Amino acid sequence: MISTLSQHQYTVDEYLTQETQSEERHEYLNGEITPMTGGTPNHNQINLNLAGSLNFALRRQPYQVFITDQRLWIPEPKIYTYPDVMVVRQPLELHTGRNDTITNPLMIAEVLSQSTRSYDKDRKFKAYRTIDSFQEYLLIDQYQAHVEHYTKTEEQAWLFREYDGLEATVSLQALEFTLQLADLYDKVEFPTEERETAQPEQD
Repeated sequence: MISTLSQHQYTVDEYLTQETQSEERHEYLNGEITPMTGGTPNHNQINLNLAGSLNFALRRQPYQVFITDQRLWIPEPKIYTYPDVMVVRQPLELHTGRNDTITNPLMIAEVLSQSTRSYDKDRKFKAYRTIDSFQEYLLIDQYQAHVEHYTKTEEQAWLFREYDGLEATVSLQALEFTLQLADLYDKVEFPTEERETAQPEQD
């Protein structure tokens, strides 16, 4: 993510009007609009691996899997955003008056970059936790085989697990789903120290 478009405070209606006409995606945060930059090959590959595995595992079950371009509305603190991967239990609950914005994710996954790591872990996770249906959160490192996993155990209580190495296996508690990190990171090339230094950062 990069800096906001301007200091102008946009209304929700202004944002939605602009967003439906734009070829690029933007996040809305309590009046501010922020362009969402494109992802690295690793970022996109991890998204594809996770969403594809979930979609196959949950076939013929009452869940839908969304990747990257599905907009989510969080009423408090007034955020429109596009999580990397979401699982939603059917029926879909749509934002009032919209057919393109959902409100009831069960699981969300974000692939971390250097520029979004702190935001995804802190402010964004705090916003996600205000969603009643939200039960599980995955934070996936794109530079090494490492996943952080948060599971809601009761109101205002979350269990934290972390997984390291390609032999580790992630198991979602709200779904009948397990995934070995070797499959999550299939075709992902971890950068060497030299390449990390030489290449500019992207989301």
